[in-house]
Amino acid sequence: MTGATLRAVKGAVSNEEDAQFGVPTTSIHRIEADGVQVFYRAAGAVDAPVVLLLHGFPTSSFMFRELIPRLADDYRVIAPDLPGFGFTDVSPERNYSYSFDRLAFTIDAFTQALKINRYAIYVFDYGAPTGFRLAITHPERVTAIVSQNGNAYEEGLGNAWGPIRKYWAEPTPENRAILRQSILTAGGTRWQYTHGVANPESVPPETYTLDTALLERPGNKEIQLDLFLDYASNVKLYPKFQEYFRKSKPPFLAIWGKNDPFFIPAGADAFRKDLPNAQVQFLDTGHFAIETHVVEIATAIKDFLGANGIGASKT
Repeated sequence: MTGATLRAVKGAVSNEEDAQFGVPTTSIHRIEADGVQVFYRAAGAVDAPVVLLLHGFPTSSFMFRELIPRLADDYRVIAPDLPGFGFTDVSPERNYSYSFDRLAFTIDAFTQALKINRYAIYVFDYGAPTGFRLAITHPERVTAIVSQNGNAYEEGLGNAWGPIRKYWAEPTPENRAILRQSILTAGGTRWQYTHGVANPESVPPETYTLDTALLERPGNKEIQLDLFLDYASNVKLYPKFQEYFRKSKPPFLAIWGKNDPFFIPAGADAFRKDLPNAQVQFLDTGHFAIETHVVEIATAIKDFLGANGIGASKT
Protein backbone atom coordinates (compact mmCIF):
# COMPACT_ATOMS: atom_id res chain seq x y z
CA MET A 1 0.00 0.00 0.00
CA THR A 2 1.43 3.38 -1.00
CA GLY A 3 1.77 6.29 1.40
CA ALA A 4 -0.94 8.21 -0.45
CA THR A 5 -3.31 5.22 -0.32
CA LEU A 6 -2.63 4.71 3.38
CA ARG A 7 -3.37 8.36 4.09
CA ALA A 8 -6.60 8.13 2.09
CA VAL A 9 -7.67 5.02 4.01
CA LYS A 10 -6.87 6.68 7.33
CA GLY A 11 -8.82 9.74 6.28
CA ALA A 12 -11.81 7.63 5.31
CA VAL A 13 -11.69 5.75 8.61
CA SER A 14 -11.44 9.00 10.52
CA ASN A 15 -14.43 10.46 8.70
CA GLU A 16 -16.46 7.31 9.34
CA GLU A 17 -15.59 7.46 13.02
CA ASP A 18 -16.53 11.14 13.16
CA ALA A 19 -19.87 10.37 11.53
CA GLN A 20 -20.47 7.44 13.88
CA PHE A 21 -20.03 9.61 16.95
CA GLY A 22 -21.86 12.61 15.50
CA VAL A 23 -18.76 14.81 15.13
CA PRO A 24 -19.00 17.13 12.09
CA THR A 25 -16.16 16.47 9.67
CA THR A 26 -13.74 19.30 8.91
CA SER A 27 -12.57 19.39 5.31
CA ILE A 28 -9.64 21.25 3.79
CA HIS A 29 -9.66 23.22 0.55
CA ARG A 30 -7.83 25.75 -1.58
CA ILE A 31 -9.33 28.51 -3.68
CA GLU A 32 -7.80 31.37 -5.66
CA ALA A 33 -8.59 34.85 -4.40
CA ASP A 34 -6.71 38.06 -5.16
CA GLY A 35 -4.11 36.02 -7.03
CA VAL A 36 -3.43 33.94 -3.91
CA GLN A 37 -4.08 30.24 -3.33
CA VAL A 38 -5.95 30.49 -0.04
CA PHE A 39 -5.95 27.37 2.12
CA TYR A 40 -8.98 26.98 4.36
CA ARG A 41 -10.80 24.58 6.66
CA ALA A 42 -14.57 24.22 6.54
CA ALA A 43 -17.37 22.30 8.18
CA GLY A 44 -21.14 22.46 8.51
CA ALA A 45 -24.10 22.63 6.17
CA VAL A 46 -23.62 24.93 3.18
CA ASP A 47 -26.98 26.60 3.81
CA ALA A 48 -26.31 27.31 7.51
CA PRO A 49 -25.38 30.77 8.84
CA VAL A 50 -21.67 31.41 8.25
CA VAL A 51 -19.08 31.93 10.95
CA LEU A 52 -15.75 33.16 9.56
CA LEU A 53 -12.77 32.39 11.82
CA LEU A 54 -9.73 34.68 11.45
CA HIS A 55 -6.53 33.60 13.15
CA GLY A 56 -3.57 35.64 14.38
CA PHE A 57 0.21 35.64 14.64
CA PRO A 58 2.09 33.32 14.32
CA THR A 59 -0.47 30.61 13.78
CA SER A 60 -3.03 29.55 11.15
CA SER A 61 -6.45 27.95 10.82
CA PHE A 62 -4.91 25.02 12.70
CA MET A 63 -5.66 26.92 15.91
CA PHE A 64 -9.38 26.32 15.24
CA ARG A 65 -9.10 22.54 14.87
CA GLU A 66 -11.07 21.91 18.10
CA LEU A 67 -13.49 24.82 17.73
CA ILE A 68 -14.70 24.12 14.19
CA PRO A 69 -16.48 20.80 14.91
CA ARG A 70 -18.02 22.29 18.07
CA LEU A 71 -19.73 24.99 16.00
CA ALA A 72 -20.48 23.04 12.83
CA ASP A 73 -23.73 21.47 14.06
CA ASP A 74 -25.41 24.85 13.71
CA TYR A 75 -23.16 26.87 11.42
CA ARG A 76 -21.15 26.78 8.24
CA VAL A 77 -17.71 27.38 9.71
CA ILE A 78 -14.90 28.65 7.47
CA ALA A 79 -11.33 29.30 8.59
CA PRO A 80 -8.79 30.58 6.04
CA ASP A 81 -5.02 30.87 6.49
CA LEU A 82 -3.97 34.48 6.04
CA PRO A 83 -1.27 35.16 3.40
CA GLY A 84 2.13 34.62 5.01
CA PHE A 85 0.73 32.03 7.42
CA GLY A 86 -0.16 28.36 7.46
CA PHE A 87 -0.61 26.74 4.07
CA THR A 88 -1.89 29.64 1.99
CA ASP A 89 0.41 29.90 -1.03
CA VAL A 90 1.55 33.23 -2.44
CA SER A 91 3.61 32.91 -5.60
CA PRO A 92 6.75 35.09 -5.70
CA GLU A 93 5.55 36.35 -9.09
CA ARG A 94 2.50 37.80 -7.33
CA ASN A 95 4.70 40.53 -5.76
CA TYR A 96 2.36 40.50 -2.80
CA SER A 97 2.51 43.44 -0.40
CA TYR A 98 2.35 42.14 3.17
CA SER A 99 0.28 44.78 4.91
CA PHE A 100 -2.94 44.58 6.90
CA ASP A 101 -4.79 46.45 4.19
CA ARG A 102 -3.74 43.75 1.74
CA LEU A 103 -4.57 40.87 4.08
CA ALA A 104 -8.07 42.27 4.48
CA PHE A 105 -8.43 42.78 0.72
CA THR A 106 -7.43 39.16 0.11
CA ILE A 107 -9.84 37.80 2.71
CA ASP A 108 -12.60 39.99 1.27
CA ALA A 109 -11.84 38.48 -2.15
CA PHE A 110 -11.84 35.04 -0.51
CA THR A 111 -15.37 35.53 0.84
CA GLN A 112 -16.51 36.70 -2.59
CA ALA A 113 -14.91 33.66 -4.25
CA LEU A 114 -16.95 31.46 -1.89
CA LYS A 115 -20.06 33.61 -2.52
CA ILE A 116 -20.40 34.42 1.17
CA ASN A 117 -22.37 37.63 1.57
CA ARG A 118 -23.33 37.40 5.24
CA TYR A 119 -21.22 36.13 8.11
CA ALA A 120 -20.42 36.41 11.76
CA ILE A 121 -16.70 36.82 12.40
CA TYR A 122 -14.49 35.42 15.14
CA VAL A 123 -11.35 37.53 15.34
CA PHE A 124 -8.15 36.84 17.23
CA ASP A 125 -4.93 38.88 17.34
CA TYR A 126 -4.07 39.75 13.68
CA GLY A 127 -7.50 38.51 12.71
CA ALA A 128 -9.03 41.50 14.51
CA PRO A 129 -7.64 44.33 12.34
CA THR A 130 -8.25 42.11 9.32
CA GLY A 131 -11.85 41.38 10.27
CA PHE A 132 -12.60 44.92 11.42
CA ARG A 133 -11.44 46.19 8.03
CA LEU A 134 -13.98 43.85 6.43
CA ALA A 135 -16.63 45.24 8.76
CA ILE A 136 -15.98 48.91 8.03
CA THR A 137 -15.90 48.15 4.28
CA HIS A 138 -19.03 45.96 4.27
CA PRO A 139 -20.98 46.63 7.48
CA GLU A 140 -24.11 45.10 5.97
CA ARG A 141 -22.39 41.72 5.68
CA VAL A 142 -21.37 41.27 9.31
CA THR A 143 -24.07 39.65 11.45
CA ALA A 144 -22.08 39.54 14.72
CA ILE A 145 -18.53 39.74 16.05
CA VAL A 146 -16.73 37.52 18.55
CA SER A 147 -13.37 38.93 19.62
CA GLN A 148 -11.05 36.57 21.43
CA ASN A 149 -8.11 38.74 22.42
CA GLY A 150 -8.62 40.85 19.31
CA ASN A 151 -7.95 44.49 20.09
CA ALA A 152 -9.34 47.82 18.84
CA TYR A 153 -8.34 50.25 21.61
CA GLU A 154 -5.05 51.86 22.69
CA GLU A 155 -5.66 50.84 26.29
CA GLY A 156 -5.71 47.21 25.22
CA LEU A 157 -2.06 47.19 24.12
CA GLY A 158 0.05 45.62 26.85
CA ASN A 159 3.70 46.14 27.76
CA ALA A 160 4.73 43.23 25.53
CA TRP A 161 4.33 45.65 22.61
CA GLY A 162 7.28 47.71 23.86
CA PRO A 163 9.94 46.43 21.41
CA ILE A 164 7.51 46.62 18.48
CA ARG A 165 6.46 50.16 19.41
CA LYS A 166 10.13 51.10 19.38
CA TYR A 167 10.39 49.60 15.89
CA TRP A 168 7.42 51.73 14.77
CA ALA A 169 9.16 54.86 16.04
CA GLU A 170 12.59 53.87 14.72
CA PRO A 171 12.38 51.28 11.91
CA THR A 172 16.13 50.73 11.85
CA PRO A 173 17.93 47.52 10.88
CA GLU A 174 19.05 47.25 14.51
CA ASN A 175 15.50 47.32 15.88
CA ARG A 176 14.37 44.91 13.16
CA ALA A 177 17.15 42.53 14.21
CA ILE A 178 16.07 42.75 17.86
CA LEU A 179 12.58 41.57 16.96
CA ARG A 180 13.95 38.79 14.77
CA GLN A 181 16.09 37.51 17.65
CA SER A 182 13.54 37.90 20.44
CA ILE A 183 10.12 37.13 18.96
CA LEU A 184 10.73 35.12 15.79
CA THR A 185 12.31 32.17 17.61
CA ALA A 186 11.11 28.81 18.85
CA GLY A 187 11.29 30.07 22.42
CA GLY A 188 9.41 33.25 21.58
CA THR A 189 6.61 31.31 19.91
CA ARG A 190 6.29 28.82 22.76
CA TRP A 191 6.17 31.69 25.26
CA GLN A 192 3.18 33.20 23.46
CA TYR A 193 1.29 29.95 23.91
CA THR A 194 2.26 29.21 27.51
CA HIS A 195 2.56 32.60 29.24
CA GLY A 196 -0.32 33.09 31.66
CA VAL A 197 -1.44 29.46 31.44
CA ALA A 198 -1.86 27.74 34.82
CA ASN A 199 -0.31 24.52 33.51
CA PRO A 200 1.97 25.31 30.52
CA GLU A 201 2.48 21.61 29.85
CA SER A 202 -1.23 21.34 29.01
CA VAL A 203 -0.71 23.30 25.78
CA PRO A 204 -0.36 20.76 22.93
CA PRO A 205 3.23 20.99 21.67
CA GLU A 206 2.18 20.56 18.04
CA THR A 207 0.81 24.13 18.17
CA TYR A 208 3.99 26.08 18.74
CA THR A 209 6.07 23.42 16.98
CA LEU A 210 4.08 23.80 13.75
CA ASP A 211 4.15 27.60 13.99
CA THR A 212 7.91 27.55 14.50
CA ALA A 213 8.46 25.28 11.50
CA LEU A 214 6.38 27.55 9.26
CA LEU A 215 8.15 30.68 10.50
CA GLU A 216 11.44 29.08 9.46
CA ARG A 217 10.43 28.85 5.80
CA PRO A 218 12.74 30.89 3.55
CA GLY A 219 11.68 34.53 3.54
CA ASN A 220 8.89 34.16 6.08
CA LYS A 221 10.60 36.04 8.89
CA GLU A 222 10.95 39.06 6.60
CA ILE A 223 7.19 38.89 5.98
CA GLN A 224 6.53 38.84 9.71
CA LEU A 225 8.86 41.76 10.34
CA ASP A 226 7.07 43.76 7.64
CA LEU A 227 3.76 43.02 9.36
CA PHE A 228 5.18 44.04 12.75
CA LEU A 229 6.01 47.40 11.24
CA ASP A 230 2.65 47.75 9.52
CA TYR A 231 0.75 46.93 12.71
CA ALA A 232 1.02 50.65 13.48
CA SER A 233 -1.54 51.16 10.68
CA ASN A 234 -4.07 49.24 12.77
CA VAL A 235 -3.64 51.56 15.73
CA LYS A 236 -4.26 54.53 13.41
CA LEU A 237 -7.51 52.87 12.32
CA TYR A 238 -8.79 52.30 15.85
CA PRO A 239 -10.99 55.46 15.68
CA LYS A 240 -12.60 54.18 12.45
CA PHE A 241 -13.21 50.77 13.98
CA GLN A 242 -14.79 52.44 17.00
CA GLU A 243 -16.96 54.63 14.77
CA TYR A 244 -18.18 51.49 13.03
CA PHE A 245 -19.09 49.95 16.40
CA ARG A 246 -21.11 53.04 17.37
CA LYS A 247 -22.92 53.36 14.03
CA SER A 248 -23.55 49.73 13.11
CA LYS A 249 -23.94 48.31 16.63
CA PRO A 250 -23.11 44.70 15.72
CA PRO A 251 -23.89 42.09 18.38
CA PHE A 252 -20.54 41.75 20.13
CA LEU A 253 -18.89 39.21 22.41
CA ALA A 254 -15.41 39.83 23.80
CA ILE A 255 -14.08 36.62 25.33
CA TRP A 256 -10.60 37.15 26.65
CA GLY A 257 -7.63 35.32 28.13
CA LYS A 258 -7.08 37.75 30.99
CA ASN A 259 -3.38 36.91 31.39
CA ASP A 260 -2.49 37.92 27.82
CA PRO A 261 0.62 40.15 27.88
CA PHE A 262 -0.13 41.57 24.42
CA PHE A 263 -3.84 42.40 24.57
CA ILE A 264 -4.72 43.11 28.18
CA PRO A 265 -8.19 43.04 29.81
CA ALA A 266 -8.65 46.81 29.46
CA GLY A 267 -8.99 46.23 25.72
CA ALA A 268 -11.94 43.90 26.24
CA ASP A 269 -13.68 46.28 28.65
CA ALA A 270 -13.12 49.16 26.22
CA PHE A 271 -15.59 47.73 23.69
CA ARG A 272 -18.39 48.76 26.06
CA LYS A 273 -17.53 52.43 25.47
CA ASP A 274 -18.87 52.17 21.92
CA LEU A 275 -21.05 49.08 22.33
CA PRO A 276 -22.80 49.35 25.70
CA ASN A 277 -24.53 46.01 25.12
CA ALA A 278 -21.30 44.15 24.36
CA GLN A 279 -20.82 40.97 26.35
CA VAL A 280 -17.41 40.70 28.00
CA GLN A 281 -16.15 37.46 29.51
CA PHE A 282 -12.71 36.77 31.00
CA LEU A 283 -10.96 33.42 31.16
CA ASP A 284 -8.07 32.56 33.47
CA THR A 285 -5.57 31.86 30.73
CA GLY A 286 -3.21 33.56 28.28
CA HIS A 287 -3.10 34.84 24.70
CA PHE A 288 -4.10 31.56 23.03
CA ALA A 289 -7.18 31.07 25.21
CA ILE A 290 -8.65 28.64 22.70
CA GLU A 291 -5.93 26.10 23.50
CA THR A 292 -7.00 25.79 27.14
CA HIS A 293 -10.67 26.86 27.12
CA VAL A 294 -12.13 25.75 23.79
CA VAL A 295 -15.20 24.19 25.43
CA GLU A 296 -16.04 27.39 27.28
CA ILE A 297 -15.42 29.51 24.19
CA ALA A 298 -17.54 27.29 21.93
CA THR A 299 -20.41 27.33 24.43
CA ALA A 300 -20.22 31.10 24.81
CA ILE A 301 -20.24 31.60 21.02
CA LYS A 302 -23.23 29.35 20.44
CA ASP A 303 -25.20 30.93 23.28
CA PHE A 304 -24.30 34.43 22.05
CA LEU A 305 -25.16 33.80 18.40
CA GLY A 306 -28.33 31.94 19.28
CA ALA A 307 -29.49 34.73 21.59
CA ASN A 308 -29.02 37.16 18.69
CA GLY A 309 -31.09 35.08 16.29
CA ILE A 310 -28.13 33.60 14.39
CA GLY A 311 -28.52 29.84 14.25
CA ALA A 312 -30.22 27.69 16.86
CA SER A 313 -30.21 28.86 20.46
CA LYS A 314 -29.20 26.19 22.95
CA THR A 315 -30.75 27.98 25.91
